[in-house]
Amino acid sequence: DLDLEPAENLARLAKAKGVSVGDLVVLILDRPRHKALIDGVRKAGARIRLIGDGDVAGVIATTRPETGIDLYMGIGGAPEGVLAAAALQCIGGQFQGRLTFRNDDEKARARKMGIEDMGKKYEIAELAHGDIFFAATGVTDGWMLRGVHYKGQRVTTDTIVMRSRTGTVRVVSAEHNLDRKTFDLGG
Repeated sequence: DLDLEPAENLARLAKAKGVSVGDLVVLILDRPRHKALIDGVRKAGARIRLIGDGDVAGVIATTRPETGIDLYMGIGGAPEGVLAAAALQCIGGQFQGRLTFRNDDEKARARKMGIEDMGKKYEIAELAHGDIFFAATGVTDGWMLRGVHYKGQRVTTDTIVMRSRTGTVRVVSAEHNLDRKTFDLGG
Protein backbone atom coordinates (compact mmCIF):
# COMPACT_ATOMS: atom_id res chain seq x y z
CA ASP A 1 0.00 0.00 0.00
CA LEU A 2 1.59 3.28 -1.13
CA ASP A 3 0.21 5.03 1.93
CA LEU A 4 2.16 2.79 4.33
CA GLU A 5 5.82 2.77 5.28
CA PRO A 6 8.01 0.11 3.63
CA ALA A 7 8.33 -1.75 6.96
CA GLU A 8 4.54 -2.20 7.21
CA ASN A 9 4.24 -3.36 3.60
CA LEU A 10 7.08 -5.82 4.11
CA ALA A 11 5.50 -7.16 7.32
CA ARG A 12 2.19 -7.68 5.50
CA LEU A 13 3.87 -9.44 2.57
CA ALA A 14 5.91 -11.66 4.87
CA LYS A 15 2.77 -12.65 6.77
CA ALA A 16 0.90 -13.41 3.52
CA LYS A 17 3.79 -15.58 2.30
CA GLY A 18 4.33 -17.25 5.67
CA VAL A 19 7.97 -16.13 5.93
CA SER A 20 9.93 -13.63 7.98
CA VAL A 21 10.72 -10.15 6.66
CA GLY A 22 14.38 -11.17 6.56
CA ASP A 23 13.52 -13.80 3.95
CA LEU A 24 12.07 -11.23 1.52
CA VAL A 25 14.06 -9.82 -1.40
CA VAL A 26 13.08 -6.37 -2.66
CA LEU A 27 14.21 -5.14 -6.07
CA ILE A 28 14.87 -1.39 -6.30
CA LEU A 29 16.21 0.75 -9.14
CA ASP A 30 19.56 2.16 -7.98
CA ARG A 31 18.88 5.90 -8.06
CA PRO A 32 19.60 8.73 -5.59
CA ARG A 33 15.84 9.35 -5.29
CA HIS A 34 15.50 5.91 -3.67
CA LYS A 35 17.94 6.50 -0.79
CA ALA A 36 15.21 6.86 1.87
CA LEU A 37 13.36 3.84 0.47
CA ILE A 38 16.51 1.71 0.51
CA ASP A 39 17.24 2.81 4.07
CA GLY A 40 13.67 1.94 5.11
CA VAL A 41 13.78 -1.51 3.53
CA ARG A 42 17.15 -2.23 5.14
CA LYS A 43 15.92 -1.04 8.53
CA ALA A 44 12.89 -3.35 8.21
CA GLY A 45 15.29 -6.26 7.71
CA ALA A 46 14.51 -7.32 4.15
CA ARG A 47 17.22 -8.02 1.62
CA ILE A 48 17.68 -5.69 -1.35
CA ARG A 49 18.81 -6.26 -4.90
CA LEU A 50 19.65 -3.03 -6.71
CA ILE A 51 19.41 -2.76 -10.49
CA GLY A 52 20.85 -0.12 -12.79
CA ASP A 53 18.04 -0.17 -15.34
CA GLY A 54 15.15 -2.26 -16.56
CA ASP A 55 12.38 -1.37 -14.15
CA VAL A 56 9.64 -3.06 -16.23
CA ALA A 57 11.71 -6.26 -16.34
CA GLY A 58 12.28 -5.80 -12.62
CA VAL A 59 8.56 -5.76 -11.97
CA ILE A 60 8.12 -8.91 -14.06
CA ALA A 61 10.90 -10.52 -12.00
CA THR A 62 8.55 -10.53 -9.00
CA THR A 63 6.36 -13.05 -10.85
CA ARG A 64 9.12 -15.47 -11.86
CA PRO A 65 10.00 -17.93 -9.07
CA GLU A 66 13.52 -18.52 -10.39
CA THR A 67 14.49 -14.88 -9.66
CA GLY A 68 13.91 -15.01 -5.90
CA ILE A 69 12.44 -11.48 -6.05
CA ASP A 70 9.40 -10.92 -3.84
CA LEU A 71 8.63 -7.25 -4.34
CA TYR A 72 9.56 -4.28 -6.52
CA MET A 73 9.50 -0.82 -4.94
CA GLY A 74 10.41 2.61 -6.22
CA ILE A 75 9.67 5.60 -8.38
CA GLY A 76 9.79 5.25 -12.15
CA GLY A 77 8.35 6.82 -15.26
CA ALA A 78 4.60 6.87 -15.88
CA PRO A 79 4.85 4.94 -19.19
CA GLU A 80 6.92 2.25 -17.47
CA GLY A 81 4.30 2.07 -14.71
CA VAL A 82 1.53 1.42 -17.21
CA LEU A 83 3.64 -1.25 -18.96
CA ALA A 84 4.41 -2.88 -15.62
CA ALA A 85 0.72 -2.84 -14.65
CA ALA A 86 -0.21 -4.44 -17.99
CA ALA A 87 2.35 -7.22 -17.52
CA LEU A 88 1.20 -7.86 -13.95
CA GLN A 89 -2.47 -7.93 -15.00
CA CYS A 90 -1.59 -10.76 -17.37
CA ILE A 91 -0.33 -12.96 -14.56
CA GLY A 92 -2.45 -11.91 -11.60
CA GLY A 93 0.02 -9.58 -9.91
CA GLN A 94 -0.58 -6.53 -7.75
CA PHE A 95 0.40 -2.94 -8.51
CA GLN A 96 -0.18 0.54 -7.15
CA GLY A 97 1.15 3.77 -8.57
CA ARG A 98 1.03 7.47 -7.92
CA LEU A 99 2.27 10.27 -10.13
CA THR A 100 5.22 12.17 -8.72
CA PHE A 101 6.20 15.54 -10.07
CA ARG A 102 9.62 17.15 -10.19
CA ASN A 103 8.31 20.65 -10.87
CA ASP A 104 5.27 22.82 -11.61
CA ASP A 105 5.66 22.34 -15.37
CA GLU A 106 5.05 18.61 -14.95
CA LYS A 107 1.96 19.31 -12.84
CA ALA A 108 0.66 21.72 -15.48
CA ARG A 109 1.22 19.09 -18.16
CA ALA A 110 -0.71 16.54 -16.09
CA ARG A 111 -3.61 18.99 -15.65
CA LYS A 112 -3.62 19.59 -19.40
CA MET A 113 -3.94 15.82 -19.90
CA GLY A 114 -6.99 15.72 -17.62
CA ILE A 115 -5.40 14.70 -14.31
CA GLU A 116 -7.26 16.47 -11.50
CA ASP A 117 -6.16 14.66 -8.33
CA MET A 118 -2.38 15.04 -8.27
CA GLY A 119 -1.99 12.69 -5.31
CA LYS A 120 -4.33 9.92 -6.49
CA LYS A 121 -3.26 6.36 -5.83
CA TYR A 122 -3.91 4.26 -8.95
CA GLU A 123 -4.77 0.59 -8.63
CA ILE A 124 -3.70 -1.90 -11.27
CA ALA A 125 -7.13 -2.11 -12.95
CA GLU A 126 -7.17 1.67 -13.45
CA LEU A 127 -3.92 1.51 -15.41
CA ALA A 128 -4.48 -1.67 -17.41
CA HIS A 129 -7.80 -3.43 -18.00
CA GLY A 130 -9.57 -5.58 -20.54
CA ASP A 131 -8.06 -8.46 -22.49
CA ILE A 132 -4.42 -7.42 -22.29
CA PHE A 133 -1.62 -8.70 -24.45
CA PHE A 134 1.87 -7.78 -23.27
CA ALA A 135 5.00 -8.38 -25.34
CA ALA A 136 8.61 -7.37 -24.78
CA THR A 137 11.65 -8.26 -26.87
CA GLY A 138 15.14 -8.08 -25.43
CA VAL A 139 17.37 -5.49 -27.05
CA THR A 140 20.43 -6.05 -24.86
CA ASP A 141 21.16 -9.16 -22.79
CA GLY A 142 19.35 -9.22 -19.47
CA TRP A 143 18.30 -11.70 -16.80
CA MET A 144 14.91 -12.27 -18.45
CA LEU A 145 15.63 -12.11 -22.17
CA ARG A 146 18.68 -12.29 -24.39
CA GLY A 147 19.27 -9.27 -26.54
CA VAL A 148 19.38 -9.11 -30.33
CA HIS A 149 22.31 -11.13 -31.70
CA TYR A 150 23.61 -10.98 -35.27
CA LYS A 151 25.39 -13.91 -36.89
CA GLY A 152 25.92 -13.20 -40.55
CA GLN A 153 22.50 -12.91 -42.18
CA ARG A 154 20.75 -14.45 -39.18
CA VAL A 155 19.41 -12.50 -36.22
CA THR A 156 18.14 -14.09 -33.01
CA THR A 157 15.66 -12.46 -30.63
CA ASP A 158 13.96 -13.44 -27.38
CA THR A 159 10.45 -12.19 -26.65
CA ILE A 160 8.12 -12.68 -23.69
CA VAL A 161 4.41 -12.65 -24.53
CA MET A 162 1.61 -12.65 -21.93
CA ARG A 163 -2.18 -12.58 -22.07
CA SER A 164 -4.45 -11.55 -19.22
CA ARG A 165 -7.52 -13.60 -20.21
CA THR A 166 -5.67 -16.91 -20.09
CA GLY A 167 -2.69 -16.10 -17.86
CA THR A 168 -0.46 -17.62 -20.53
CA VAL A 169 3.20 -16.63 -20.56
CA ARG A 170 5.35 -17.58 -23.53
CA VAL A 171 9.02 -16.96 -24.11
CA VAL A 172 9.78 -17.11 -27.82
CA SER A 173 13.30 -17.50 -29.17
CA ALA A 174 13.23 -16.61 -32.84
CA GLU A 175 15.76 -16.76 -35.65
CA HIS A 176 15.28 -14.25 -38.45
CA ASN A 177 16.85 -14.80 -41.87
CA LEU A 178 17.79 -11.37 -43.23
CA ASP A 179 18.18 -12.80 -46.73
CA ARG A 180 14.40 -13.23 -46.81
CA LYS A 181 13.40 -9.91 -45.25
CA THR A 182 11.95 -7.32 -47.60
CA PHE A 183 12.64 -4.20 -45.54
CA ASP A 184 15.69 -1.99 -45.19
CA LEU A 185 17.43 -2.17 -41.80
CA GLY A 186 19.07 1.17 -42.44
CA GLY A 187 22.51 -0.30 -43.03
